[in-house]
Amino acid sequence: MIQRILLRQAGRPRARRASRILLAVAAMAALLSVDMPDAAAVPPLGVTATALPDAGVARVGALFADDLDGGHFCTAAVVRSADRDVIATAAHCLDHPDTTVFAPGYRDGAAPYGVWRLTDVHLAPDWTDGRNPDDDIAFATVARPDGARIEDVVGAFPVATEQSDDVTVTVLGYPSTLDAPLRCSNATGLFSPTQRRIDCPDLSGGTSGSPWLADGALAGVLGGYEGGGTVPEVSYSAVMGDQALELYREAAVSAG
Repeated sequence: MIQRILLRQAGRPRARRASRILLAVAAMAALLSVDMPDAAAVPPLGVTATALPDAGVARVGALFADDLDGGHFCTAAVVRSADRDVIATAAHCLDHPDTTVFAPGYRDGAAPYGVWRLTDVHLAPDWTDGRNPDDDIAFATVARPDGARIEDVVGAFPVATEQSDDVTVTVLGYPSTLDAPLRCSNATGLFSPTQRRIDCPDLSGGTSGSPWLADGALAGVLGGYEGGGTVPEVSYSAVMGDQALELYREAAVSAG
């Protein structure tokens, strides 16, 4: 009798455990869907399309001259840092840092996560001295009047170096003629030992500084050779090497 009672009681927790597992799986799927765009919404390789809003796209924004009325001219992305306040872009986008502001997730004239002013910039010496295209990458710290940290608001991309020569990346950027970001993924190739190339149409002026994301990590920014390219169909990024990594570390550990 005791054995039968125990068996009946044991069956109930088993059913409850199965129910909990199903709920946990559903919850995990919901969490993952926040960070990963719907596969149907991602264009095929080599095709450029409007980037639909998702958690990753929110970390990418447009750079403006002074405010949203000043027109956006470059793109930047939030990267991980100790003080949670660092963005990455092309060095040639930061010629006027005192009047440059960043609007992550900018779309259709609105800045859903606020407007952030640059508080400090980190440029390679070879860029500052001679605008070396191999050093056309920069990091900057940003702040908002309410004291919020941008990484707490939208999240951030890790930074990755030493990618394979043919790594596939996703580029997210804002042409200056559009008020929404574009997305294009494709395999890359080495144009030179220090420059990487990608074939993606319609990445025109304003997409300079756009993050090149390999498996969700920043592997470069649109810039470098010829300022990122002279035609919208072919774009470039300086290879993320030791100099870029050192620059990132400098920005990531500085007081914000």
